[in-house]
Amino acid sequence: MSPRVKVAILLLAAGRGTRLGASTPKAWLPLGDHPLLLHSTARLLAATAEARRTDLVVLVHPDDRQGPVREHLPALERLIAGRATLTFVDGGATRQGSTANGLAAVAEDVDLVVVHDAARCLLPIDRTRECLHAADRHGAALLAIPAADTLKRVRDGMVVETVDRSPIWYAQTPQIARRELLQRAVEHAERTGFAATDDASLLEHAGLPVAVVPGTAGNLKITRPDDLPLAAALLATDRSPIP
Repeated sequence: MSPRVKVAILLLAAGRGTRLGASTPKAWLPLGDHPLLLHSTARLLAATAEARRTDLVVLVHPDDRQGPVREHLPALERLIAGRATLTFVDGGATRQGSTANGLAAVAEDVDLVVVHDAARCLLPIDRTRECLHAADRHGAALLAIPAADTLKRVRDGMVVETVDRSPIWYAQTPQIARRELLQRAVEHAERTGFAATDDASLLEHAGLPVAVVPGTAGNLKITRPDDLPLAAALLATDRSPIP
């Protein structure tokens, strides 16, 4: 990635995390000494350190602005001081809506937009940097890992067939695209009534190529209660970039 590149990070933190069964919104759950969102932010800033400018746009649930956002804002500001600008934007009713809201807050001179789930708090810094370079070259890229388990197609509770897993990859985030391409993809989805489950799907639906950069199994998304102790164990073996 050229050092002239300007990057905007859309950090998706508006989810409620109902499957976790926690009273605290998922992005603000503690992992060690810091909430998931701060872990994600620190790693994203480390990955984008060579960019000419980094803008951080945090997509939050409106109900969180007076609670966890206010509580953790001083620590977040200390973390990004001199490294990025910070903007909070209300998330949408869907992930796709949050991406659209975040894009609306991105300056037109931004080159690359990085979309990341705050709940993927252990994203690999080196692989994310590779993903940035790939998006700079190809227009868009994402982290993903190849399917390791045998896949079965099932109908009415019975196995129909075994599916070839060799071309199957599990998508992760960050997912990165040139700003104008992601904007075009979002607008195309709105015109065609397409509902995507991730941002790469928006680009694919618009006929835009997306490169794949191998991710890591440790880049897990905190979704269920047993994910937190697993993330804590992984964090213990990997030095946190939070000062």
